[in-house]
Amino acid sequence: MESNTGEHGDAHCSQYILIDVINTQVKEEIEVYEEPVLTLDQEISIKEEWECNQCDEAFSRESNLVTHQRTHTGKTPYQCIQYEKAFSTNSNLISHQRTCTGENPYQCKQADKDFSNSSVLIKHQGIYTGEKPYQCNQCDTKFSLKSTLIEHQRTHAWEKPYQCKQCNKAFSTNSKLKKHQGIQAGEKAYQCNQCAKVFSTNEHLRMHQRIHIGEEPYQCKQCDKDFSHSSSLNIHQRTHTGEKPYKCNHCDKNFSLKSTLKGHQRTHTGEKPYRCIQCDKAFSQSNSLNIHQRTHTGEKPYKCNQCDKAFSTNSNLMNHKSTHTGEKPYQCKQCDKAFSQVSYLNIHQWTHTGEKPYKCNQCDKDFSQRSSINYHLRTHTGEKPYKCNQCDKIFLLKNSLIEHQRTHTGENPYQCKQCDMSFSRNRVLIKHQRIHTREKR
Repeated sequence: MESNTGEHGDAHCSQYILIDVINTQVKEEIEVYEEPVLTLDQEISIKEEWECNQCDEAFSRESNLVTHQRTHTGKTPYQCIQYEKAFSTNSNLISHQRTCTGENPYQCKQADKDFSNSSVLIKHQGIYTGEKPYQCNQCDTKFSLKSTLIEHQRTHAWEKPYQCKQCNKAFSTNSKLKKHQGIQAGEKAYQCNQCAKVFSTNEHLRMHQRIHIGEEPYQCKQCDKDFSHSSSLNIHQRTHTGEKPYKCNHCDKNFSLKSTLKGHQRTHTGEKPYRCIQCDKAFSQSNSLNIHQRTHTGEKPYKCNQCDKAFSTNSNLMNHKSTHTGEKPYQCKQCDKAFSQVSYLNIHQWTHTGEKPYKCNQCDKDFSQRSSINYHLRTHTGEKPYKCNQCDKIFLLKNSLIEHQRTHTGENPYQCKQCDMSFSRNRVLIKHQRIHTREKR
């Protein structure tokens, strides 16, 4: 027994001696090794060694290529036991499992906030540091994450490498594909405990819940406005910087929002995919259809919290609120005029440039405002979309309908400050005031 123990002990020691010899050799090799100087072509060939045979995207590692190819094959080998959801990468599974457990291991020291994902933390910290090291070489837009830059660059190339196998619809990012697939499958596992709305991701639920609690953690450093979502802050900041990263490939116009670019491009193609089921009127944008449908339903979902007036669009509400506050944060750099909305500023600036971007395709008249061309087109079509609900009279303009309705209600909102007479129309008040000022036409 003793001799056996000794033999094992000697063997054990000899193993350590062997490891020491190997470590010494490796150490010596590391010390004498010098990294070779590579040419640019050699660096590129190493960086792009692993190429996808379906979309020609290249990777520096084989493992990254294998992961990427799952976007084509649809393979999702990593499965969550709790929700039976499956993922293409182990990191995505781990990130998802944290939404199940509520674990947020990544903490922001400045805001005392916790995050389940390191990339979300980095993006959040960019709010405080302003650091955006990744710059687009086509429009100079900067990003805090390299992955966000790559996704953005696809908007220039119109590249959509992620395709749904069920309907063949293509997307620029994998997350948009996953969201789309969740909608198809009816996956909505996360429910709001206040209004019972359901969402496909925990992140979307958390963003939604800010509406109920009034949380607005994202603040603009230039005007101190607060926002509930970082994306809303990013969009708002473009009103200060004038940044318009989305470019039309038909007429070289630039836009601050991708959705605005898409709507604009339909002015070139004539496409109007959104149709009203009540009057068969067609629109180039879904929000335009939603607003139009309120002319049929009378719905006014946007209420002022100071005077209880209600409006059919949020922009009309924001415009109205400025009558209470007098706030006009958007200033013209050429004449110092100030406006309550950035859209009003944009329209005003055309008075300096003489630009009239809206052209009638029937008589070649040009207009500086979209609303003006919409009114003008009705002179060709004869359309009168605004109907009085008391006498069935129809009108070309909404303002004409409002003025007409006052003949039924007896309302006279325009009051003379000198004699207390009141009128239903502003132009009648102006004409009346000439009696006091003795103005002549």
